[in-house]
Amino acid sequence: MQAVFDLQAFRPAVNLSNPTVTNISFTLYAVLGVFWHHEFLVWDPDKCDGVSRISLPVNRLWSPDIIIYEFVDADVSQSCPYVYVNHTGHIRWDRMLRLVSACNLKIFSFPFDVQNCTFTFGSYMHTIRDVRISPALTFKEMSGNSKRYLEASGEWELVDILGKTSILQFGIDEWDVITFWVVIKRRPVLYVVNLLIPSSFLMLIDILSFYLPPHSVDRASFKMTLILGYTVFLLIMNDLLPSTANGTPIIGIYFSVCLALMVISLLETVVITNVLHNNSMKYQEVPRWVRVIVLKHIAKIICYHWQKEPQLRSVTQEKNSKAPGPLTQSESRTLSENPISNEGTAAMAELQQICHHLSELRAHLSSVQKENELQDQWCHVGYVLDFLLFRIYLLLISCYALVIISMWCIWISPA
Repeated sequence: MQAVFDLQAFRPAVNLSNPTVTNISFTLYAVLGVFWHHEFLVWDPDKCDGVSRISLPVNRLWSPDIIIYEFVDADVSQSCPYVYVNHTGHIRWDRMLRLVSACNLKIFSFPFDVQNCTFTFGSYMHTIRDVRISPALTFKEMSGNSKRYLEASGEWELVDILGKTSILQFGIDEWDVITFWVVIKRRPVLYVVNLLIPSSFLMLIDILSFYLPPHSVDRASFKMTLILGYTVFLLIMNDLLPSTANGTPIIGIYFSVCLALMVISLLETVVITNVLHNNSMKYQEVPRWVRVIVLKHIAKIICYHWQKEPQLRSVTQEKNSKAPGPLTQSESRTLSENPISNEGTAAMAELQQICHHLSELRAHLSSVQKENELQDQWCHVGYVLDFLLFRIYLLLISCYALVIISMWCIWISPA
């Protein structure tokens, strides 16, 4: 063997015009199998006591300088110092590699993302005239072996391994390379349970808060507390999202929009509260265009109905019209011209006083009735706007829910 060991620096080819064929077996686990033919190590097993396979130190033989072009860090894995040599001259070298590769992650559809990482194997020094590279197994067999190794490997699931051989040309020289595409997809169950479901619960509570009566319950305080809780949830969630400068994942956009919707719902509550209380306290009459647009058209669109009381109001007005009012000048002059007794004069004075009090009472009741009517009108305007904004809010939430469900269906569909 010493004569062979002395030829370590030379490519093992009797005729240097013939390239050394190197076969690569790729398994996505930690093993890289490299095979090549050493023309100087050929013997007859019958003349060597039936020995057909031996192991030799790899540092005593010539080995192809196969590198991975996507390497971004030094290999720190445990090296295999021996190779297996067959009597036909075929050498097998199983290298344990821990590959730190540069893979451009596309995180827009996180956590339903599918990544495609590239691994390119080729010789660093020898051109296509010296070393030819080909796969030792079919790409389908390599993919099946890798799936068996990665069955329970945590967050990622192997979809497929594809590959092809090609020729790279730099100037006048050409290199034979083999390229593998590793397609993997993320298991999103962890993120769905820890991110999407809690966010959905908070959004559901925000939706149900619209059923709180805005005229008797401080809905704004409840929504502000809910927004504060959602903000704390986003701070905790920030550690689970991937941090890259390539883009923003759609789930981050979803959370931001959910927070924006909560703020919009709070603003809607502020507007409705202002309509129900501020305007009614000023006793301002509802403008005609508001009655036409809100109480007539919008209420009809959202199917909002309220019970009117025209009969009660007409009866009240009739009673008010029949109530006695203060005496006129002609009535007072007639009473003064007619001779009456002292008792009649006292009774008339009391009657005038009673009529005066009844007139004040009627004015007060009319004012209260008008205030109640104005308050009732503004209340109906507020409720119609509340129903309208609530339905718009439900429509937006439904659209975002359909987007997430559609992405889930696309992810679970077969590749």
